Amino acid sequence: MWYFSLFLLFLIASCGSTKPVTAQNEDAASQKKIDNLAAELAEVKSVLDFALKGAYNEIKKEMENANKAHDMKINESPSIGNPNAKLVIVEFTEFQCPYCARIAPLLDSIVRANPDKIRLVYKHFPLSFHKDAPAAGAAAIAAQKQGKFWEYRWALAPHYNSLNDSTFIAVAEQVGLNIGQFKKDMVLDAEKLAIIDRDMKLGVEVGVQGTPNFYVNGKRQDRFSVQLIEQMLKELY
Repeated sequence: MWYFSLFLLFLIASCGSTKPVTAQNEDAASQKKIDNLAAELAEVKSVLDFALKGAYNEIKKEMENANKAHDMKINESPSIGNPNAKLVIVEFTEFQCPYCARIAPLLDSIVRANPDKIRLVYKHFPLSFHKDAPAAGAAAIAAQKQGKFWEYRWALAPHYNSLNDSTFIAVAEQVGLNIGQFKKDMVLDAEKLAIIDRDMKLGVEVGVQGTPNFYVNGKRQDRFSVQLIEQMLKELY
C-alpha cells in the first residue's frame, strides 16, 4: 500500500517541526529584523567610536597646546617694552574686533607701568568676517615703517567701528606721521598681505581661534587679565 507509506512519510516530516509553516515564516522575519537592527547598532557604534576618538584627540591637542611653550617668532613682529624682559606677552589681534579695542588701553597701561619687566608683541590675526581689518593692519604696518607702530596702534584702537581711509589718515596725522609717505605705504599690497598671512599661519599653528588671543612666555592664556600679569611679574621678579 504505497499511498499509506507516503502518508506516513508526510506525517513524520510534519511532526519534525513543532510549529506551523506560518509561525516559522514569522520567526524568520523576526530574526531578520533582529539581524538588521544588530547591524544598524554596530554601524552606529562604529560612528560613535570614531566621533569620540576625534573629540578625544581634539581635547588632547588643546591640552597639549595649553601646556606647551610655543616658539612665537617674536623678533618678526613689532614689540614694545624691554627686549630682554622675563615676561613676554604675544597678542594675536586685529583692529575691527571690539574686544581687542576694549583691552588695548589695559595693555598700554600694563607696559607703561612695567617698561623694564614686560615685552608686548603684536601679531596680526584679522577675522574673516571683519572685512576692514586687513586694511587697518596695512595702515599700522605703514606707521611701523615710520617708527610709530605702537602710537598708531593705541590711537586707532577706539575707531574699530569706523575703519576707512579717512580714519587711517586722521589717526596718522594725530600721531605725527609724514602723511605723504603714509598714504603711499598704507596700501594693502602683496608685501603687507604676506606679513599678515605669516602671522595668521603662526596663529593657526599654535591654536588661535579668535581675538584677542594671548600667549605669555609661549603658553596660551585663555583667561588673560591684568591680575594674571601682575601675579606672574611677582613670581618672575
